[in-house]
Amino acid sequence: MPKAGIHPNYAAVQVHCSCGNTFETRSTQKGGKISLEICSNCHPFFTGKQRLVDTAGRVERFRRKYADKGAAK
Repeated sequence: MPKAGIHPNYAAVQVHCSCGNTFETRSTQKGGKISLEICSNCHPFFTGKQRLVDTAGRVERFRRKYADKGAAK
C-alpha cells in the first residue's frame, strides 16, 4: 500500500490534439486540460501515412536555405 499523504492527486483530464481528436486520461496536471500537437490518431508511426508536420514554417525555411546549395553541385 502506498503511504498516505505523499503521493500526488490523480484527476481526470481532457486531452485535445490539433487534429481534433479528444480523449480523457488521468494526470497530476492541474487545470483539467492538456493540449497536444500530435497524438496517436495523427502520428505517422501509428497511422502508417507519412505526413510532414511543419511548425511555424521550419521545413519551408530549411528548403529555401539549402535549395541553392543543392543546385550548385
